[in-house]
Amino acid sequence: MQTLYKCLLVSVCLTILACGNLRKASYKEPTTNRIVQLQTQYGNVTISLYDSTPLHRNNFVTLIKTKVLDSLLFHRVIQGFMVQGGDPTSKYAKPNIMLGNGGLPYTVPAEFNLHIFHKKGALAAARDDNPAKASSSTQFYIVQGKQWTDAELNQTEQTRLQGRKLADSVRTYYKTIGGTPQLDMGYTVFGQVTTGFAVIDSITNQPKDSNNRPLKDIRMKWVIIN
Repeated sequence: MQTLYKCLLVSVCLTILACGNLRKASYKEPTTNRIVQLQTQYGNVTISLYDSTPLHRNNFVTLIKTKVLDSLLFHRVIQGFMVQGGDPTSKYAKPNIMLGNGGLPYTVPAEFNLHIFHKKGALAAARDDNPAKASSSTQFYIVQGKQWTDAELNQTEQTRLQGRKLADSVRTYYKTIGGTPQLDMGYTVFGQVTTGFAVIDSITNQPKDSNNRPLKDIRMKWVIIN
């Protein structure tokens, strides 16, 4: 009985220690084995796709191989937030038309991972308000983001993240480099910009209409590097 009591005591202590260190835990950098390139009139962006989100990675590679995304527009651009594209109906859209409802007739199941967050340059899948948080077949966004204060992150943890605490390393990233923490675990992140951050900044700087659609069409082309 005494041995059992000691084992239970050790187990409880380890559990308490683990909970206390939750915020201090560092997220591991996800591995990648596919690299793609976004080409625009403002320059090129190189993006690595995560191995830990295989459904989204494979879907995106297929979209590129079949040229579904070529010549589509960045139809929603918000400075300090993100640039969004991938709506097939945008290819021949007339000016001042609101876009963002198009896609292929399927969704991609959500692939959430605590080691992947909405850092600056994150490639993530857009979605509608479906309860499963399944992703659009074609629409995506790339995070520009902003730098956050501790007070803003504390508020985001309580409201948008439903009390879930960000690890210290993630908080530091959001405070020093930036991102969009309010979207974490709500939209699937499946890649990360490695070069071409200035291109994203250039796109967000373009004049836009009341729907955040750039007044001058910004078209995309995608190629597979590896």
